[in-house]
Amino acid sequence: MVILITGASHTGKTMLAQRILEQCRYPYLCMDHIKMGLIRSGNTELTPEDDEALVSVLWPICREIIRTAIENHQNLVVEGCYVPFSWRREFDEDYLKSIKFICLGMTDKYIEEHFYDIAAHESDIEYRAVDTDISIEGLKKENERYIKGFRAAGERVVLVGLNHAQTILGLARSLSYRLPTKK
Repeated sequence: MVILITGASHTGKTMLAQRILEQCRYPYLCMDHIKMGLIRSGNTELTPEDDEALVSVLWPICREIIRTAIENHQNLVVEGCYVPFSWRREFDEDYLKSIKFICLGMTDKYIEEHFYDIAAHESDIEYRAVDTDISIEGLKKENERYIKGFRAAGERVVLVGLNHAQTILGLARSLSYRLPTKK
């Protein structure tokens, strides 16, 4: 089984991947690590700020990693924001049966009411240099793009509830009950 997690920045993708690792013992691959490997190795001229352009570079690599994991009957969590809205079109039904897709989002109201909490918890799972560019309006715009884009593609978007950590933990727990665990 491959679990593909996407969504806007600061929605809890990495936290959810970590919780699945802890509960199901599924390894996870962070698309940001591949991005930085490509950038630091000089294999791309793109920078960490080139999010739109990075989708066309990172997604083909991650898509083929997903295919390989499925073909090898391996469990894997892949998380990151570089998943195109049309990702399903690139897999046939046999592959899709082995992919659980999760898109996380936050409503404008949640962002407005919890902005300082969101910023305070941005390094809970992995250290991030302080994101001085994070803003309420920026988060709203990015979340709106993800929510509208994935919903228009027919995908379900999980909206983070009042207690972000509990929402993520609950989602991981509900997944762990339905997924086979590694012995």
